[in-house]
Amino acid sequence: MTTQPLSALKMLLSRHTKRREFITLLGGAGAAWPLAARAQQARKIARIGFLGSTFASPWASRVEVFRSGLRDLGYVEGENIAIEFRWAEEKYDQLPRLAAELVRLKVDVLVTYGTPGSLVAKRATTTIPIVMVHSGDAVATGIVASLARPGGNLTGMTYFLPELTAKRIEMLREVVPHIGQVAIPVKSDNVFFTTALRAVETQVKSLNIKLQYFEIRGTNDFAEAFAAMANRGVDAVVILEDAIFVSNARMIADLAVKQRLPAAGFDEFPQAGGLIGYGVDFPAMYRRAAVFVDKILKGVKPADIPIEQATKFVLVINVKTAKALGLEIPQTILIRADEVIE
Repeated sequence: MTTQPLSALKMLLSRHTKRREFITLLGGAGAAWPLAARAQQARKIARIGFLGSTFASPWASRVEVFRSGLRDLGYVEGENIAIEFRWAEEKYDQLPRLAAELVRLKVDVLVTYGTPGSLVAKRATTTIPIVMVHSGDAVATGIVASLARPGGNLTGMTYFLPELTAKRIEMLREVVPHIGQVAIPVKSDNVFFTTALRAVETQVKSLNIKLQYFEIRGTNDFAEAFAAMANRGVDAVVILEDAIFVSNARMIADLAVKQRLPAAGFDEFPQAGGLIGYGVDFPAMYRRAAVFVDKILKGVKPADIPIEQATKFVLVINVKTAKALGLEIPQTILIRADEVIE
């Protein structure tokens, strides 16, 4: 039997102890690695802030199109993306407070729509990228200085409301040739009405049509406004794209029929019972907004993404409403329609 000096045994035991400690360290690190990986994965969840001017429920279908667009690009809520919603519920004076909340959350992208929401978002932050789903003439309302080079931290899509409004008036005249006075409900706290309506007046000057404006401050004003339209003898109504009008499309359509007033509005208006809908394809814009978000999350700066103009327009006619008003839609309009509601 061979014996080893005490010093040699101590050295051997020391080596075994260090080896066990090293293995334990490796095992501990191995257990920690998945935790670190999970933490890293959690940090990769992008946060989108969504600033809405109206209530959530009327905007649900548009929001779902936006979500669908994100899914098509590989984003899954709860896995690699999260959306924080804030809704002003038609109280535009609440938009600055809600925008500030989203800024404090340090969202990666702030998404909004309409002129009021876009202007508030722009004032709320100069660092967080902003995607404007749509607005009426972003240059004229001062949201951006240029479509090709928006600069700053905002990009998105826009459309030209004066031309759309003039087109709606022309279509109403095709249906009701004697139209001389057209009512337009307006929201005074939406700056785009001021710029748009001046241009509309120029657009319809050749048609010899007089425009009358009716102030809408909130939902409770619609019934009184439409009664006033009938009392003043207007011949038709044009509904613009303000969020409060979109949210209350069914109420507006019902009041127009009740007062025997032909009405034309945005593309979804006839689905709610309106007579004519002519405008940009808003669902397409919400799907396209997901592409803007994707570009920004992948590192593209908003200043380098040009503002896009709406290129797809939709004409929808509600024949059922025409019959209720005692009107016959000319064949020249029906054959141009993308959809006819019977």
